[in-house]
This record gives sequence, C-alpha cells and structure tokens, in this order.
Amino acid sequence: MGRYVAAMDTVYLNGEYLPHDKAFVSVDDRGFLLGDACYEATAIHHGRCAFLDRHLARLADGLAEIRIEFDVTALVPVHDELIRRNRLADASLAMIYLQVTRGVAPRTHAFPIDAVTPTVYAATKTLSAATPADFDRGSSAITHPDLRWLLPRIKATGLLPNVLAQQAATEAGVTDVVLHRDGVVTEGAHNNIFIVNDNRLITAPADDLVLAGVTRAVVIDLARAAGIPVDERRIELDELFAADEVFLTGTTTEIRPTVTIDDRPIGSGRPGPVTRRVHSLYTAALD
Repeated sequence: MGRYVAAMDTVYLNGEYLPHDKAFVSVDDRGFLLGDACYEATAIHHGRCAFLDRHLARLADGLAEIRIEFDVTALVPVHDELIRRNRLADASLAMIYLQVTRGVAPRTHAFPIDAVTPTVYAATKTLSAATPADFDRGSSAITHPDLRWLLPRIKATGLLPNVLAQQAATEAGVTDVVLHRDGVVTEGAHNNIFIVNDNRLITAPADDLVLAGVTRAVVIDLARAAGIPVDERRIELDELFAADEVFLTGTTTEIRPTVTIDDRPIGSGRPGPVTRRVHSLYTAALD
C-alpha cells in the first residue's frame, strides 16, 4: 500500500527543472546540516494532486513556525509542471515530495545574520497502489515509544526518531508502528491512527504532539458529513488493543486497516465495517 516504485527523471530545484542526477545542493545548506527545513508530500491520482490546497496550507504554517519566509503559492505551477514533465497524467498513483530549507549559510545554531534565499526542491515518485486483496488482508503493526521532539505538529525534516521506529517495524516484519508517550497513543511513524469503538471514530487530537495529517482531516470531514461520529481525544494503549477496529491514514498510506498490533488481533482480526465505509468515502472523494 503506497509502496515506492521509481523516482521520475525531472526534478525542480531553485527555479530550474533538471534531470534527477544533475540536481545538487550545497554542503552548507542548513537543511542538510541541521534539518532546518519543512517538507510536504502530495499524492497524485490520475494526473491530479489530491488536496493540494490543504498540503500547501500546512507547509505555510510550518514555515511560519520556524520563521522561513517563502510564498507557497509559487509551488502550485511547480506541481503541474512536474506532472507534465514526468508524464504522470495517466499514473494511477504517484506523489510529489517537496522541501523548503532555510538556505545556504555558514553552520551556526542560530539563524544566519545575513538574509539567505530558501532552497526549494521537489521531485516525483510513482507508487504501487493497494489492491482490494491488500485491503482485505489488512496489515500489522507494533507499538514503540514516541521518542520525537515535542513539536511533531511541525512537518520538519528531522525524522531520525521516526526512522528508528519504522526500522523497528521493518525488523519485526510488520508494516507500521504505533507510537505512544506515557501510555498514550500519538500516531505512526508517518501516518495518523484511528480506532473504532461502538461505530465511533476516535483519533488523537491535533495538538503539539501529533502532526495534523491532511488525510486525517479529510477522513474526519467525510465521516462527519456521512453521519459517523468522530471524537478527537486521547487514546490509552489499553483502549487501542481493545478497539473494535484500527486503521491508519496518510498521503501514501491512504486508508490502511490494521488487524494485529504486537501480534494481538484487533477486533475480529479483519478490516471492519466502519473502516470499509471510511475507505469507500475516501476513494469517492478522490474521483
């Protein structure tokens, strides 16, 4: 589900469209040295960016939080041009990854004294979409302590704790990881978590400790419009294991049912009816 297949030939870097193997950034770029940057990833369905306005709004918020001045509206035509140049009009599923760093400056922990120009990079990848059989099988996850900094609501590029958590899942032979802090579920390494109890969706509030996922927000809006109750509140680990259903959401995750966690079955051990309904609502919203 959402597996990468291949990077495309043409990327965008600082106002230019270049072959992927010709695009380079300075070793003094603060994104490279310090993770001083924000990023976004937007899904492409049949040549069209899904919920691009929401992604760019989140990027603008993140850049404002870390005080990088950049007009994200300039990236709308960049997305269109990358789709065109990489011949993605007919691709069933792809994505555009973009990153904005503070720019190139001598390495110091404080911001550069002199004004610098942000580094802007964007590239595309094709993805392997989940099949109906993938969905029906569901996926498995492990739990893992949430070791990230205290502002994961900012979509910054310093993702080492996420990398280590996802690697733990890979080494355990499962797809996903459920992060928790002080006994409370937060999110996945790169996705948000919903549980279902008594036909109600429950997900962690989008506070400082959770990234406000675009797909998460779309699911909440679609569910409420369809009459499915949604609660945004803390989820204890015990409640996670006792849930009727669990699913994860994300740009590349889309809607992924989780049927076992730490080798323990969730509910019936199969994707449940509410998850299936949410998946149908989301799929319809992409058309």
